[in-house]
Amino acid sequence: MNRYVWPVLLSTLFSLPTYATPGVDEPTTDMHSESGHRHDKGDKAHAGHEHAVSRAGQPGKARKVTRTIRIRALDTMRYAPEKLTVKAGQTVRFVVTNAGQIKHEFVIGDAEEQRQHAAMMKKMPDMKHDEGNALTLEPGETKEIIWQFGKEGKGEIACHMPGHYEAGMRAIVRIRLPVKKAAITCTAFRSH
Repeated sequence: MNRYVWPVLLSTLFSLPTYATPGVDEPTTDMHSESGHRHDKGDKAHAGHEHAVSRAGQPGKARKVTRTIRIRALDTMRYAPEKLTVKAGQTVRFVVTNAGQIKHEFVIGDAEEQRQHAAMMKKMPDMKHDEGNALTLEPGETKEIIWQFGKEGKGEIACHMPGHYEAGMRAIVRIRLPVKKAAITCTAFRSH
């Protein structure tokens, strides 16, 4: 395909609704600006298209990172760790290493977005990602994604290289409301 068809296909396949979350930064229309991938504001192929915005959150800002999570993509079609818990609104730096001998992906989204992305990758298996919510990793390669999680719920991290997602290459991300610290008052009882 020529270079003009890709943006139209991606725009169509990745058009996702934006959900407002209290305490979460509003998404911008140019999610790739920090990674060096920019779109001209007059680019009609990307009009109305929010890159990497997901029901699971959106790309975060480095200055707001409160936690770093290291993840390894394995040739056993698994991630290590396979289960994570984060706070709604939390900004996390994922340091992702392909510890295997074959190419892997790291894509953040909810279950429905992952199913849609899996279907797209079946049609375009050579697609490479280096976006706000997705990376393609060569064997031995390490990359980072900074992600701000959205509302309470469940997200997924998945690999959509041919056959990987179907083989179970996904990690579950629980997005929980932050626990508010309650003031505890102790009262001593005296018996008379």
